Amino acid sequence: MKIFTNILVFLAAALIIFNITQLDFNNLFGGDNAVAFIGIAASCCAILILIIFRMSKKIEDKMNDKL
Repeated sequence: MKIFTNILVFLAAALIIFNITQLDFNNLFGGDNAVAFIGIAASCCAILILIIFRMSKKIEDKMNDKL
C-alpha cells in the first residue's frame, strides 16, 4: 500500500508541475488560468488526502500490534 500511495503522490506532484507550466504569468487572473489553478488546488488536496490516509494506516497498524 505504501508503494501505491507513493506513486499517487508522485503523480499528483507531476500534475502540479504540469499545471504551473500552463499558467500565463503575464495575466494571472484571465484566460484559461482558472483551469490551471483548479488543477493545482485539486492536486494539493489529493496529496493531503494521501498523507492522511498513510498516517491513519500507521496508527491502525500500531493499534493492532498493541492488541
